[in-house]
Amino acid sequence: MIGWIILIPAVIMSIIISLTGYEANWLNAKVFAIFNDEVFGKKQFFSFIQTDITNTVIGFLFILGGLLVSFSKEKNEDEYISKLRLSSLLWAVAVSYLLLLLAFAFVYGTAFLNVMIYNMFTVLIIFIIRFNYILYKNSKTVSDEK
Repeated sequence: MIGWIILIPAVIMSIIISLTGYEANWLNAKVFAIFNDEVFGKKQFFSFIQTDITNTVIGFLFILGGLLVSFSKEKNEDEYISKLRLSSLLWAVAVSYLLLLLAFAFVYGTAFLNVMIYNMFTVLIIFIIRFNYILYKNSKTVSDEK
């Protein structure tokens, strides 16, 4: 439940930012950076920089919520759920890399950078969707048999 509470707002905010280009200027902070390479500036190693951390916070919350949702124990955790979890993870990795191969073949320029950013999250998204869909489908089948 905590994972969903974290994941859903992170998904909504990431969609809003992607579609509108909204930047929350109140999330400017001084942060420690191992490496910083500004477009028209100098390269900095192990320094403190002033930057907008909106995308950092949303990405962090998205991954944290996604991991909590993906790998939380189910109420009836058994061998079937473990097998389903593994097969969903393998399926999600395969589909994610297939999408990445298509992107390498057909997406160019700065749009490719966006594809690479979204690709960081596709394994979690596909896993959560497939795992919960199969659980839902199987719960309907079991309830129909009773």
